[in-house]
Amino acid sequence: MKIREVNYYVEDSKVGDEVLLLLHGFTGRNQNFFPLVEELSHIRVIALDMLGHGKSDSPAEPSRYEMEEIVQDIIEILNVLKIDKANVLGYSMGGRVALSLAVLHPNRVAKLILESSSPGLETAEARDARKAADVRLAKEILNDGIQAFVAKWENISLFSSQKRLSEEKRNQIRQQRLGNNPVGLANSLIGMGTGAQPSWWAALSELHMPVLLVCGELDEKFCEIAKRMENSLPNAKMIEIKNAGHAIHVEQPRIFGKIVNEFLNETLF
Repeated sequence: MKIREVNYYVEDSKVGDEVLLLLHGFTGRNQNFFPLVEELSHIRVIALDMLGHGKSDSPAEPSRYEMEEIVQDIIEILNVLKIDKANVLGYSMGGRVALSLAVLHPNRVAKLILESSSPGLETAEARDARKAADVRLAKEILNDGIQAFVAKWENISLFSSQKRLSEEKRNQIRQQRLGNNPVGLANSLIGMGTGAQPSWWAALSELHMPVLLVCGELDEKFCEIAKRMENSLPNAKMIEIKNAGHAIHVEQPRIFGKIVNEFLNETLF
C-alpha cells in the first residue's frame, strides 16, 4: 500500500465490523501477532509492518521515521481502508506509536491496548542520553551487520524470559529479525526511539477512551511504568500476566488473546 510516498505492507482480514489495528515492536513484523489473530476470528484485524521493518519500505532519511510522521502514515492507512475509528493494540515500540496516535488523534481510537509500553522519558536530560545511546546502537547495526546485531539483541536482559521458549520458536523469532533491513532498523532507532519521541506523561489525563495496560510479571520495569500510567489515565485497567516477560503475546499467546478478547467485548471494565 503506497502511503505518503512510501510502501507499507498491510494485511487486512476483512472479517467483522469491529476493527483492531496491530502495531508490532522494534525488530518485529506483523506476523508476530498471528497467534493472537487466531483468537480474534470475529474481529477485522489490520496488521502492518512498521516503516523500516519486514516488507515495508526502509527510507534512507531518519527524519521520515519521526513519531509524528509514523502517526500520520497510520491515519492515512485508516483513511485508505475507510476506517473512521479503530481499536489499537501496540507492543513496546508499537505501543509508543499507538499511544502517540491516541494523543494526537483521540477521535480515531476507540479502545487502546498497550503491551509492555511507555509514554516516553520525562526529562530532557533522560531523552538526550537515550537518544545518544540509540544513535550508537544504530551505527552498530550499520557497521557490524544484521547478524551481529540480532545475536546481541536477542541476549539483552529484556528478553531473558524468552530463553524458556522452545528452540523452534526462538529460531523463528531469530529468522524473522534477520529478515529486517539494517537501514530500516537503524533509522527507526534514530527517528522514533524512546529518546527521540515526545514524552506523553502529561497528556495521559486527557485520554478518555478505555485503555488496557498489559505487562509480564517478569518484566518489572514495564510493570512499574504500567502502574504509573494506570494512575494517570482516567479510564484504564492494568493486568500483570504470570510467567511472562516483555513479549507477552509470544510467551503467553492464549492468555493474552483471551484478555484482549474480553477487553474488546467489554467484559473487563
